[in-house]
Order: sequence, then structure tokens, then C-alpha cells
Amino acid sequence: MDSYLIQVNGHGDHAPMLDVHLKTNGNSISVGKVKSRKPRWAVRASEMSKKTFNPVRAIVDTMKVEPNPKKAMISLSLGDPTVFGNLPTNDEVTQAVKNVLDSGRYNGYAPSVGYQSCREAVASYYSCPEAPLKAQDVILTSGCSQAIELALAVLANPGQNILVPRPGFSLYKTLALSMGIEVKLYNLLPEKAWEIDLEHLESLVDEKTACVIVNNPSNPCGSVFSKSHLQKIVAVASRQCIPILADEIYGDMVFGDCKYEPIATLSTNVPILSCGGLAKRWLVPGWRMGWILIHDRRDIFGNEIRDGLLRLSQRILGPCTLVQGALEHILQQTPSEFYHNTLSFLKSNADLCYAALSAIPGLRPVRPSGAMYLMVEIEMEHFPEFENDVEFTERLISEQSVFCLPATCFEYPNFFRVVITVPEEMILEACSRIQEFCEMHYQGAEGGQDMECDK
Repeated sequence: MDSYLIQVNGHGDHAPMLDVHLKTNGNSISVGKVKSRKPRWAVRASEMSKKTFNPVRAIVDTMKVEPNPKKAMISLSLGDPTVFGNLPTNDEVTQAVKNVLDSGRYNGYAPSVGYQSCREAVASYYSCPEAPLKAQDVILTSGCSQAIELALAVLANPGQNILVPRPGFSLYKTLALSMGIEVKLYNLLPEKAWEIDLEHLESLVDEKTACVIVNNPSNPCGSVFSKSHLQKIVAVASRQCIPILADEIYGDMVFGDCKYEPIATLSTNVPILSCGGLAKRWLVPGWRMGWILIHDRRDIFGNEIRDGLLRLSQRILGPCTLVQGALEHILQQTPSEFYHNTLSFLKSNADLCYAALSAIPGLRPVRPSGAMYLMVEIEMEHFPEFENDVEFTERLISEQSVFCLPATCFEYPNFFRVVITVPEEMILEACSRIQEFCEMHYQGAEGGQDMECDK
């Protein structure tokens, strides 16, 4: 019988060496010396996690301000239309999900890109002669946020850059930096109702630019681009041969005479990934139903981008199957009065808020034309005791218990954002308190004229 002998040599604190000899039938064979591994704990956060940064949370979480205990808190900071219960979704929407739940047919896994019938429903809803869609042009996602994440992941590699609006939704930067993608900020112009500074935008393009993000209607600005302005944006993308990632989650949420134009309807050659979902227009952000619409009539994306989106969607299976099952009914059966009533309420609140804040010395609101927000400039020279918009909004909380997001969260200092989805009496009370706060701290002559949407 063969015998095996393993001899261990090692001294003191040095890692032991295994001097291995195999003794078989009386003959010794030296195998050599192998350094053994001394186990020890070495758990570290990943580089991706270290690169992940949310500007809103970074600013808000460090504010640590206590509201005035004598005044009830009014939060105008969160872009969630469900917070106060005054904007419920339509009964047809909730009943559709109830019916699907009762059917028991949607309790299993769905395909990673969504059920075929649901993709057909979305394609049918958004298809038009200028920008036709079929089911294969639709990827269903877990909310619009995942749609944006997948679109960025398929278009850009680490080391490339993307063009992002300033002010703009903070998620773009959060996602890009975590993926090792550089962010270049192009300016929006408040004096032109937040139109894009097209010359600045084009100056940022280089050989490493992977795409330009266009958010219309806008968070945080509440702006809506005209058809002619969108055509100029498409022209820049066409000249520079860069695709567009269109964040259109607030699509069709526009006020009065402003008209929403999906940017894909204005492009014949620029490939576009349009991201949307149920969250805002149908007032159900927690249902996590989003989509990517692939517009590529010149076949510039080709199979590569489509296959890439398919593979990325397979990392984590997509949106809730119950909501998928209800999607066709939601899109087809939600009554038009529901959309109209929602927009009427938002426009009324926007008008009230704009009028009230316009009358306050030291503030210059920019009239919104859509979405759920209003941006207000702080004439900081008239509030010398505050260093910036973060300090201004901190003191607004501590003295008046009104919470507005400082626009530093959106890379745009010395403004703040107001959410206009709260009940009417609450928006009026908040504006009254903001007026009291400004009158208390204002110094100097009244300045400037208000800026309005160019129609």
C-alpha cells in the first residue's frame, strides 16, 4: 500500500511553507514548496459603490434642521404626487390591477423585456406616423429610473462621457458616475423659459461623447420645449452623430397652450431611446412600471443596441407582472377626464404659486409650463446673511417649517424647487410663510422683473 507524508516547515511568525514529499513504495518524491494562505478578514466596499453618489441625499441628509415646532411642517420637496392623498389615480387603473390579481394568471416570471402583449400595448399607445413603433421596439422596465439606467449602460462605456442638463434630475449623474462614465453639464437658460443653450451644448461634444440626455417636460424646471427648439436639439445631435436619451416621464403633462412634442417625432435620422412610464401621468410611482422606446429608423443602433438592451434586461427580471397584466387596460381605458383634471389642478397650483412668489421681494420664480415643479431664483445679494441656497432653505425650515429643495441638488445654486402637487390650501399657506420669511430677511431695494414662459 502507498503511504503519503506531508512535512511542514515553518518558524516564528513567518507563514509556514509546506515541504511536500510523497512517499510511495519506499521511494520519496519531492513535489516542492508551496506557501500556505493565512485566512484573514478583508471585506471592502466595491469601487462601484464608492463611485455612487446622490447629490440630493448628500445635501438633504446633512441639513439636519429642526422645523419650527409652532408651525406644522409643509414639505414641497418630494416629487411624489401621492404623498398628500389629494391626487389618487383613476378607478379604472386600480380596478385593472385588482382584476389581474384575482385572475391568478400573472404570478410567475415574465420575459426579461416584458410580456409580448404588454409591449404591443405600449407600442400601440405611443406609435404615430412620424415615429412608428412595434412590440420589438419596447423594453419594459422597473420604473423609468431603470429605463434610464439600461439606456445609459447600453450606450456608454467607462471613460466615455454623456451630456446632461443643468439644472437637471440628479439620477443621471448618480448612475453615470457609478458606471465610470464622465458627466458634462450643458446649461439651460432661465431667461428663455429654461431652453437649452445650444451653443454650449455643442461645444461639449468630443470623440468620447456617448449620448445627450434631453429631459422634456423638465424636472426640476417644469419647462416644456417648443417644437422649433426640439428641432434645433435634434439638428445638433445629427451634426455631431450622437444619439439622444430622451427622459419623457412627464410626457403629455403640459399646461394651457403649451404642446408636448415627443422628440422622436421630429427626427428622421438621429437614433433615440425614449424613457417613460406610469409613475407621473397615472400617479402611481410606487408601481414601478417603465419602458424604453427604441426609435431607429435609419438602423444606426442596428441589432447591437437592441441585443445589448436584451442582455442588460436579463440581469434582473423587470417590472411587476401584475402591473404588466393590467397595462393594456390602463393605457386604453383610463378616461381622458382623469388626465384633464390632473393637469387642471397642477396648472391652478402653478399659477397660484407663481403669482404669490412673484410678489415677494428678492424672489424671481420662472413660470412652469408642465410637469410638477416650479423653480425660484433667490436674489442672494438681498439676503446677505445667507451664504447660498442651502443655507436659505435650511433657515426656511427652521423658522417657517417649509421645506423646498435647494437647487444645488440640481447643480444650479441660488435657486430652489417647489413641488406643486400639494393641496391648494397648503401651497397658499407655504407661499404666505415664504413671504413672511423673505420680508424678515430681505435687505435692499426690490429688484428685477419676473420671467415667464415664451409662448
